[in-house]
Amino acid sequence: MPTQQTSRQISDPQISAPQISAPPAAVDPASGIDSAAVVVAAVDVAKIAAEHARAAERDRRLSPEVVRSMLDAGFARHFVPRRHGGDAGTFEEIVRAVAVVGEGCTSAAWAASLTASLGRMAAYLPEAGRRRIWAGGPDTLIVGALMPFGRARREEGGWRIGGTWPYVSVVDHADWALVCAMTTEERPVVRFFAVPRGSWRSEDTWSSVGMRGTGSNTLHVEDVFVSDELTFTRDAVATGVAEDAEAPCHRVPLKAVNGLCFAAPVLGAARAALTAWREGTAPRHTSASGGLESAAAVVLGRAAGEVDTAALLLESAVRRADSGRVTDLEVARNSRDCALAAELATAVVDRLFTSVGTRAHQESVPLQCHWWHAHSVAGHVVLGFPAAAETYARELQREK
Repeated sequence: MPTQQTSRQISDPQISAPQISAPPAAVDPASGIDSAAVVVAAVDVAKIAAEHARAAERDRRLSPEVVRSMLDAGFARHFVPRRHGGDAGTFEEIVRAVAVVGEGCTSAAWAASLTASLGRMAAYLPEAGRRRIWAGGPDTLIVGALMPFGRARREEGGWRIGGTWPYVSVVDHADWALVCAMTTEERPVVRFFAVPRGSWRSEDTWSSVGMRGTGSNTLHVEDVFVSDELTFTRDAVATGVAEDAEAPCHRVPLKAVNGLCFAAPVLGAARAALTAWREGTAPRHTSASGGLESAAAVVLGRAAGEVDTAALLLESAVRRADSGRVTDLEVARNSRDCALAAELATAVVDRLFTSVGTRAHQESVPLQCHWWHAHSVAGHVVLGFPAAAETYARELQREK
């Protein structure tokens, strides 16, 4: 898209500090680790991200201050195995935390969510590879290129890889990248390869109209050797079969949780839009008695109800994911619920945006920012409802 879009000014989302109740029994008595702390820490990340939101839109990447706050809050370490200093946390905690960050900046929420998810994926590496990745601690920032746009040739002790991967979010801040490539063997296999910073280069190609702050640039790897301890098959993460997995988060199929990664930022955007509408629009439709006019009350009531419905769908999905054991039908149900939650949340932003009229299109009105972001995230292929519905229907029929 044209780089002239950088001239489009986006007003900072004006958020109120999210009200978060301390989760019960947050500390694991066996390890002493409080992985639920990420939910509380997310409030500060949301505030910092909101303060830097305009700069993120202008620069088409997150500021170092936002990335540092995200790492300090525990997003990168959330799914890292405990033996490597991580929290091996739950999907419930990360979805709640990401949605909170989304109330401040959807791009930051997206980055936080992917950072946590890539830490989970790196746990599928062999033990020696995990020790290398997290040698400096569990807050290593890992990014991912998940489509097999590379080629890998077998050599003694490892693989020779190369390729070009577009849309790699937060790549300019990353320590490591997990890139996906097809092997050139007689029977090709799709594998992930962990590549350290310095072994790739990034190209500034991200010029989207929404989610500009994600810095989803193109990653290039040219003729790099990757040793065997830094690779695993895509089937391993797809099926949830990790080597010596120690926590439920490492034993769940990818399709059961992939939608959570993308739906949570949309939920945060919808909540932010609702807050912006109440602060900027509701006062214009308040009667002398102090109540909202009928039409405005209907908009508010429906939007708030649909936001709550989207949140309940995600809560249901994380409960299944956190069990560590899901059936094929439950995997399909999770995909369905994540897609539906994102659809509902985006509809909320649409309804609020439309209700304001022409004024909503002004650069000074926060709603237009949330509108761009919600649609950008909801358009991700993982959140496509038709495909999710077909898979769910097929699995439901098999249960008969």
